[in-house]
Amino acid sequence: MNKRLVVITVCTVLFLLGALQVKQRWYSEQTFGEAEIRYGAQGGDVYELQGRLKMLGFYNGDVDGDFGYETLQSLKHFQSEFGMKVDGVVGGKTKVKLWEATKDWSPDRTPRKGAEAEAPTPAPAPAPAGQDNAQAAPAAGNELYSGSNQLGLSAQDLKLMANAVYGESRGEPYVGQIAVAAVILNRVKSPSFPNTVSGVIFQPGAFTAVADGQIWLTPNEVASNAVQDALNGYDPSGGCLYYFNPETATSKWIWTRPQVKQIGKHIFCR
Repeated sequence: MNKRLVVITVCTVLFLLGALQVKQRWYSEQTFGEAEIRYGAQGGDVYELQGRLKMLGFYNGDVDGDFGYETLQSLKHFQSEFGMKVDGVVGGKTKVKLWEATKDWSPDRTPRKGAEAEAPTPAPAPAPAGQDNAQAAPAAGNELYSGSNQLGLSAQDLKLMANAVYGESRGEPYVGQIAVAAVILNRVKSPSFPNTVSGVIFQPGAFTAVADGQIWLTPNEVASNAVQDALNGYDPSGGCLYYFNPETATSKWIWTRPQVKQIGKHIFCR
């Protein structure tokens, strides 16, 4: 009986390991090539790496297909923020995480360096009546959200916030969802936390939705509206940096934080 149990256990473990490898390989084949991407590499895989990192806000250099120092540091920052081994090598796990974080990426989102010069520049659209050309809306793909967006957050930042709000607080009162979005913004502005939306959300251990994968659920309009209201300056949390569900919280430390208020199932604290 014990031998049978051991055999079943071993088979189950082998099956799960095999399934994980298949998943990693499937995701990788949908994007990058099979080979690891290392410092000094050049070509299409590096171009895609730079494009995806740029979409997340980790890379600010040229998308030129050259894996140089700036690309290396950006990659290490990404690995660190996503709780991965910081080795500067794009292996299977890093490819999967990049793909999951940038499912909407495509080559036209981050044109290769020099591509702009090869293509004709389209004529600017006429400004609406009563609007100066200097006040025209920014180009698509680089647009900023409306409202009091003093942090200069991009559309991708706000989309990521909507994912977090939906994963963390769907089903909560609307004001509670705004409060969750406000906490994220409060952390971005606080010197005690990363100063980017992706850095705050993917800080190891910061949000349950990241740990259990619910961050990748498609947010609904309610979550997106909650983010917009928080961006416009509405903070129902009262400036809080933390929140937790007392029914599910396992951290003793969170109970030591000064509590400000409870909204729905979440207690917000400083």
